[in-house]
Amino acid sequence: MRAVATKLKGRRGDSVLFDDVSFTLERGEVLVITGPNGSGKSTLLRILAGLLAADSGGFALQGDDAAALPVSDHAHYLGHRNAMKRELKVSENLAFWKNFQPADSGEGLSVDAAIEQVGLTGVGHLPFGYLSAGQQRRIALARLLVSERPLWLLDEPTAALDKRSDQLFADLVGRHLAKGGLAIAATHQPLGLESVRALELSGIHSAASEGSWA
Repeated sequence: MRAVATKLKGRRGDSVLFDDVSFTLERGEVLVITGPNGSGKSTLLRILAGLLAADSGGFALQGDDAAALPVSDHAHYLGHRNAMKRELKVSENLAFWKNFQPADSGEGLSVDAAIEQVGLTGVGHLPFGYLSAGQQRRIALARLLVSERPLWLLDEPTAALDKRSDQLFADLVGRHLAKGGLAIAATHQPLGLESVRALELSGIHSAASEGSWA
C-alpha cells in the first residue's frame, strides 16, 4: 500500500495556505508535517482524511496492485479533539469506536488490551471525563488500536502527554510501521520517531517543501 498526494492546494476562506504539496508514502514510512501556526498543517490533514475538499490536486491510497482504495475505510484520523464522550466510560467509548470503524485487516486489539497498551490498565470503568488531559489523550491513541487500519493521520498527537507518554506514543507508532502501516503526523513537537520524512509548510501563499530522511 502507498499514499500519494499530488499538487494539493488548500485554503482557508480567501487565503491560500499551501500549494503544490506532493508526496508518496510507502509501507512502513512516516511523514511529519511541520510549519508555523496558520500554515495549514491541520487543514492538510483534514484534506487527506477526506473531511475537507482540496482547492485543487488529489490524495489517494493505492493497494499493492495499484488499485485505488477509499481513505475512509483504510485510515484513522486523530484530530485536536479526542472524539470521546465525557459521560461514557472509557471502555464504552472504545467499544463504540471498535464497532463504528471496523478493521481494514485483522480484528484489532480488544478494548482491555488497547487500554493496557497505552499504560492505563484499570481505568476502563471510569467516565472519560474523570481522566486527566494526558490520560484522555492516551485513551484517544488507544482508539487507533481497537481497529486495525493501515494509515494513521495524526494532528498534534502528543498534545498533553508527558515525556514518558511521548515514548509510549513513539513505541505505538513504531509497532504500527513495523507491521507495514503508514503514518502522517502534524506537530510542533519532536515525536521521538526515527527515519522520518519531513514536510514543511512555510506559510500563507507559500509552497511546501519535502525534506530528506531524518
